[in-house]
Amino acid sequence: MSGSPAIILLGGIVGGQLAPNPGLATLPISIMVVGAAVSALPAGGLMRRVGRRNGFLLASLLAIAGAALAALALQLGSFWLFCLATLLIGANNAFVQQYRFAAAESVESTLQGRAVALVLVGGIFAGFAGPEIARRTQDWLAVPYQGSFVALVIVYALVLIVLAGLQDTHPTQESRTQTGRPLGQIMRQPDYLLAVLAGASAYGVMSFVMTATPVHMHGGAGFSLDQTTLVIQSHIIAMYLPSLISGFLIERLGLYRFMLLGGLLMLACSALAMISSAFMHYWWALVLLGLGWNLLFVGGTVLLTRSYAPEERFKTQASNDFVVFGVQALGSLSAGSMLHASSWSGVNRLSMVILLLTLGGLVAQRRRLASPA
Repeated sequence: MSGSPAIILLGGIVGGQLAPNPGLATLPISIMVVGAAVSALPAGGLMRRVGRRNGFLLASLLAIAGAALAALALQLGSFWLFCLATLLIGANNAFVQQYRFAAAESVESTLQGRAVALVLVGGIFAGFAGPEIARRTQDWLAVPYQGSFVALVIVYALVLIVLAGLQDTHPTQESRTQTGRPLGQIMRQPDYLLAVLAGASAYGVMSFVMTATPVHMHGGAGFSLDQTTLVIQSHIIAMYLPSLISGFLIERLGLYRFMLLGGLLMLACSALAMISSAFMHYWWALVLLGLGWNLLFVGGTVLLTRSYAPEERFKTQASNDFVVFGVQALGSLSAGSMLHASSWSGVNRLSMVILLLTLGGLVAQRRRLASPA
């Protein structure tokens, strides 16, 4: 999980140095998200056939290759090779996202919220470690930032070693042969639709704002790399810190109130980001963005588990992640051009519109469930 925060911090900066024009500066970050989106369906299908552990091992090999290619791209000064590197790292992320489903499947339904949240607790460490590794190793080699990607090769290699020592989980014959309902029928359920809406808006808005932030702060607003690093670190830690109590909050507030709170926190981020260009406003805005993302995304994941039977889980999970990460990719791809063409305020105004639509959907569904049949 530490690789993505490092790419988020350095992707736009390195992209700005290598890109043929400024509008493509954030393309490497966006390509990473595209890699996750296009790999979501293959990841689900592969894990159904070979098991969770073997799928995770393959993903780690992809990440090692991606980080090594990124280091080579900096040596050669090749922007497009750097984009290919982030694409491979993004493909690894599609598998990493399956950890939350693997956790949910290992516990009773009443504990699924806690299981998903506890998996995301690892992001607290990743949010600090990823950017910190990238910052501290940026001068390891003669080419600036090349050492950061060499360090990521080491990190991914350690992950591979840990996964290799875990007990294998081979899929059963039943899971291979039983497919359950057609996917179209599953996708027409209100729970499925709302879960996808929540996940897509959470990841789409978060990616849109977060991708634009380092470029805007370091390139446009004149803040130092250390200040930009602190904001990104704090944001990513805030994304995962609520996981310590998310399961408890779902049980206390109920799933829909929990998700509504997440949407409101993300809405507050966009409002605060437009108030001024003071450093602490950037910091608080990105922290609120992270907190809101956690509540909306965890809630959407738990809601999704209510929409499928066990034999339907792989195709349902994969279709959800394909949409969620596709929207995330769209947000990331448009962040640089939107920032370049419209300004920081334009980025946040569009985010507010998306979040208001999502909140409207949550309120409508909650009222529908509360009304007599």
